[in-house]
Amino acid sequence: MSPRTKARTQDRTQARTKARLKRPSRRTVLTIGSIATVTGLGWGANWLTAYSSHQRSNVGKLGFRNPLRIPELLDPTASRDGSRRYELNLAPGKSRFLPGKQTATWGANGPYLAPTLRVHDGDRIAMAVHNGLPDDTTLHWHGMHLPPAMDGGPHQMVAAGATWNPRWTVHQPAATLWYHPHPHGSTGTHVYRGVAGMIIVDDEVSTHAELPAKYGVDDVPLVIQDKNFHDDGSLDFTESTLSDNIAMADTIGVLGDTILVNGTYDPHFEVTTQRVRLRLLNGSNARVYNLGFPDDKAFHLVAVENGLLKRPRSLDRLRLAPGERAEIVVTFRPGERAVLRSFPPDLQVSFPTGRFSGGDDTFDLLQLRAAQSLKPSPQLPTRIDGAPADITVPANAKSRKFELLGVEINGNSMDMNRVDEVVPAGATEIWEIARGDGTVHAFHVHGATFNVLDIDGEEPPAYMRGPKDTVYLHGSTTRLAVRFDDLTDERTPYMYHCHVLAHEDAGMMGQFLVVDPGRENKAPTTITSTKPDAGGSHSHH
Repeated sequence: MSPRTKARTQDRTQARTKARLKRPSRRTVLTIGSIATVTGLGWGANWLTAYSSHQRSNVGKLGFRNPLRIPELLDPTASRDGSRRYELNLAPGKSRFLPGKQTATWGANGPYLAPTLRVHDGDRIAMAVHNGLPDDTTLHWHGMHLPPAMDGGPHQMVAAGATWNPRWTVHQPAATLWYHPHPHGSTGTHVYRGVAGMIIVDDEVSTHAELPAKYGVDDVPLVIQDKNFHDDGSLDFTESTLSDNIAMADTIGVLGDTILVNGTYDPHFEVTTQRVRLRLLNGSNARVYNLGFPDDKAFHLVAVENGLLKRPRSLDRLRLAPGERAEIVVTFRPGERAVLRSFPPDLQVSFPTGRFSGGDDTFDLLQLRAAQSLKPSPQLPTRIDGAPADITVPANAKSRKFELLGVEINGNSMDMNRVDEVVPAGATEIWEIARGDGTVHAFHVHGATFNVLDIDGEEPPAYMRGPKDTVYLHGSTTRLAVRFDDLTDERTPYMYHCHVLAHEDAGMMGQFLVVDPGRENKAPTTITSTKPDAGGSHSHH
């Protein structure tokens, strides 16, 4: 397929997806009787069938037979200039998820997912991303503060067969980040096929925080994803069934009935220490998880997307939307077996949207098996000195408003050539994010850190406080205190978008420039979209 034909096909696919997703949300609660009266028994029966099929659970169906796969920790090589060089080879492969079946997948340095990158604040990074996939793609360093030309968004396309060489200096606190493709119009497909990996940022604070820190032993990455499979084991990319379409059901993209953790189906993990730190990543396209244990066992939240918390918080449930991360510490008794479960999440949406968006689903994710004798762990600290402080909002802070409605932001669909906002470097602003359609949205800002100030005027729940880059919109209006970096570029934008990938691909995304203070009114309002990179090297801006 020629690039032009591929582009036309992608445009048609995006247009169909956009048309489907722009259907307004049904807010009126209808009884089955009234549905049958108004629209006929046939349609009502189909609606009831579609509605019933969207309550999913695997509880009681797993044996936790497979050891949890731990992604490789990728060792960098030292460059002559002192930078740390990482090589990532993106390629198609074959994976075995389900018993006796093979699945065609994509991955980096392997058939599925990608290695974990571990970096330290102050490191100079030299990355080599080789695109061995059949399609042009990108690789976005989600949560990393770096120049926009190195961000791996839709403007940094890497042609099939080419190599991209971004370089930057890590300059942010310890955090759990991740990386994944970000090509406009096909992010969901590329992520669903399997390209995703975790990034662990360390700093002096995290090194001395007395938190579990031995990778793969008591510091464990958990990349949580949901998939649908055909009978032959191949991935099912269907976003809505014929029954869903006839019922005019609100769908938010692929919602799978099979859970993979680190690419492992039906997994268990052998616990050998009193305490284990779980680095949780919702790597799903659309599903929102509500994590906890069946016996309401407490755990401690110690970090959210962009850094550690000043004080660990005891919880028994943790909601995690697509793109969100969290670090929790769990204490175990010798011989204990605990199942990490996703309970029905409170999506704060109306009937019947919640059911069609996964709001009634329950999934067992992972069994944690504690040994009969556990190695001692340090006591969990009651405070973490040096953890990021709350973002201070200046009295004269600029306020911007964004309404997410259908698959548009402020009435606009994504335009690669349009600059939507211009922000002065180093600014702290208030961004008011309105959920205008009452459906599932998760808002992500590239190249920045924010705190949630309030939701509909009320203080956010405990698990939503702290340094974040992605947030689930569970009220009408969520106000954010957004702190921007001081990296400037008047030609290359950062993105902000919904991280429900079907929404993002259909156009629910905008872009902003970060410029030197005083240049806001002089920056361009349009930019030239770049062609896929054939392999040039870039330097730190």
